[in-house]
Amino acid sequence: MEERLQKIIARAGLASRRAAEELILKGRVRVNGRIATELGQKAEIGRDNIEVDGKRLLPEQSAYIVLHKPREVVSTVHDPEGRQTVAELVRDIGVRLYPVGRLDYATSGVLLMTNDGEFAHALLHPRAGVPKTYVAKLRGVMSDEDLAIWRKGIDLEDGKTLPAEARILRHEEERTWIELTIREGRNQQVRRMGEATGWPVLRLARTEFVGISSEGLRPGQWRFLTTDELLDLRKQYGVPKRIRGAMMRPGVQGKVAVRKGGAEGRKGALPPRESSRTEEASRSLPPKRGSTRPTTEKGRSESRGPARGPREEASRLVPSKRGSTVPPPERGRSESRGSARGSRPASARPGAGRPFEERSVPSTRNSPDGKRRATPGRRR
Repeated sequence: MEERLQKIIARAGLASRRAAEELILKGRVRVNGRIATELGQKAEIGRDNIEVDGKRLLPEQSAYIVLHKPREVVSTVHDPEGRQTVAELVRDIGVRLYPVGRLDYATSGVLLMTNDGEFAHALLHPRAGVPKTYVAKLRGVMSDEDLAIWRKGIDLEDGKTLPAEARILRHEEERTWIELTIREGRNQQVRRMGEATGWPVLRLARTEFVGISSEGLRPGQWRFLTTDELLDLRKQYGVPKRIRGAMMRPGVQGKVAVRKGGAEGRKGALPPRESSRTEEASRSLPPKRGSTRPTTEKGRSESRGPARGPREEASRLVPSKRGSTVPPPERGRSESRGSARGSRPASARPGAGRPFEERSVPSTRNSPDGKRRATPGRRR
């Protein structure tokens, strides 16, 4: 996408826009070998050869991430009031990212961030009509008939809203949880819809944006979009134009955000998915007697406790009568039974059925005078 030269230079971090204009007026900027003389001249970094003082500007590596924005965090890169911003949650990736749209200060959930201006502009344009899915907690017990008006559209001061997809998730005392999908980007639209219909929104979270969810991310955590996700976006909305070379790192990044006065998941949090709720409940229950717990690293069962250290392991070696050390019998075997049997048949193992300890055993035989004398025995 073509942009003004001073904007390209400023975004590359070489100078501010005003200082970039001075560089152009002084003839220190060249485009495709020719000195740029007009401030309104446009170019495209990567396509055009742009040089400042003889040094070529290279295109910045694109990055596309999804952040689980916590509550009480501002969806900007800078806040004059000194509040925490989303830019502070995504660090050390080498490029400066900007949010694709905004979420209210008190709203949590999915927020895309990128340094690709064309990508952000395409998704935010009204004609794109990208879907945004929210889960909201409303005051009062709502029926399906009450929710029907949300599906048809609600008259607000800036016009009637487009039809929305809405369904009731559950009721909780005098509260109602709903899921709502809209295709507009009006300021605080969901909260205003609640006020206009007499169902004030008490809690709000965005669970999906353009089909990208926050599943697997806790508040404050983020991850890079996958190649498949970027391909789907390009198929539907035409962006990003170029996927090859974009930053991609596997796994979840960032730290879990903890709000003052408690964690994000305290009472009043959004209802978890069914699968997550079931897994969480199963982890919190104590194991039943005789049940098999999943094995941990190196094949150890959790019920067997931590691995023994070198000192404790050494104490398990038992000295024999001749001073040699032998390992103790396996757990659950009697010491009189000797060592654990191998995979070979008993007849094929030397000393099968005898104690593990190897020592000389004297034998007796009759002497010519009729007395029994001891003779050196064989090894067994």
